[in-house]
This record gives sequence, C-alpha cells and structure tokens, in this order.
Amino acid sequence: MTTFEPSIDPRRLALAQELLQEAVYRSRGEQAGAALLRARPPGTAGVGNCGLGEKAAVVLDLTPRAEVVYAELFPAGLDAAAVAKLESVLAAWVKRQDALDRRRNHFLKDFRNTHGYNRAVYDAAQLELFEGGLERVNADAREELGAAALNLLQVVG
Repeated sequence: MTTFEPSIDPRRLALAQELLQEAVYRSRGEQAGAALLRARPPGTAGVGNCGLGEKAAVVLDLTPRAEVVYAELFPAGLDAAAVAKLESVLAAWVKRQDALDRRRNHFLKDFRNTHGYNRAVYDAAQLELFEGGLERVNADAREELGAAALNLLQVVG
C-alpha cells in the first residue's frame, strides 16, 4: 500500500492518480493508432511485438476528463514553470506505465506459453501461480501509481 504524507489530502492524491491515468489513456490512443499504421505482416516477429508497439507514445494534451480533474486539482491554475513540471511528471509516468504494462504482458505470455492459454483447464496449483503472479504485477503497478501521484503533488504543488 502506498504511504503518503499525512498532510496530503486523500482526495487530491486520488485526483493526481486519475490525472496520471488519463495521460496514459490519451497516449495509448495515439500509440494504438501508430501501431496499426506500422503493423507487421501476420506471423512476423520483431521488436515490441508484445501488443504495445515498440515504445511508449507520450501525448500530453488533456482528455475531456483530464481537463475536469486538472481544474479540480489545480483550481487556481498553474504558472508556466509548474505546467512544465507537470508535463515532465506526466511524461515520465506514461513511460513508466508502458514498462509496467509490458511487464504484465510478458508475464501473461510466458505463463501461457508454459501452461497453455485455456485457464479453464489449469489445475489448482497452476491457477494459484497464475493469479498470484498477476496480482504481484498489478500490486506493483498500483504501488507505483500511488508513488507517482504523490510525486506529482510534491513537485507541482
């Protein structure tokens, strides 16, 4: 579980997490479109062939939901220096989330290559390994999101 300063309002922390995730959603839309344009012929492998493309796309224009979150998080707005810091934090998180998603995808791929793709036929031990491994990957991602949100609030204000 993410620990944070007692002076940090939990609502602000949740908003910061949401803003970070909105940056990921916006960037992923761009990444998905770019991946479609660079699609490889079926059966060919290559760098970044884990479903996410070769690298993270970073797009920092705000989604409509992110605009609402931003306005609630920073009701007085931000000056140019704070906006630059915010953009830096958002870009870093988009790249980190991309790495965390790749980790999850590689866990799934490796597990399925070893144990098969049909979870319905996993025995109890395989199912426990699958669910436990996936929960560890997801718990790490949640922990890092909390830390990134705290960082955003500390860096930007």
